[in-house]
Amino acid sequence: MTTANVTYEGNLRTTAIHLQSNNQIITDAPVDNHGRGEAFSPTDLLATSLACCMMTVMGIKAESMGLDLAGSTADVTKVMITDPRRVGEIDVVMTVKGVSDDKDKTILTNTAMTCPVAKSLHPDIVQNVKIEFV
Repeated sequence: MTTANVTYEGNLRTTAIHLQSNNQIITDAPVDNHGRGEAFSPTDLLATSLACCMMTVMGIKAESMGLDLAGSTADVTKVMITDPRRVGEIDVVMTVKGVSDDKDKTILTNTAMTCPVAKSLHPDIVQNVKIEFV
């Protein structure tokens, strides 16, 4: 089953439609690579997907543990490198609410670090992840 349909709109912009939900994402090339930077770039989405995946699997695990992580946040920084131009590093600083037990923190941290996106990224991409429980 096809996941998405992507259309190149011109001017370095794409529109991606998630076929199951009909939700839409627009991408633009970043300003530092000939673009307008008016939307997420494809590499922004790659970096952001790491944090989204970590939070999603943590949420699934937390539910099974009777915990609610609502209101938790993550800041994502993408670092580009050259030769070839690619994502070289992704920094994620996550603030997780609703967890006070040390055992639960360990379980949720391990869950985050083994999310499907983290395990799918090329090993040359440095993943710096900091999880703060508040």
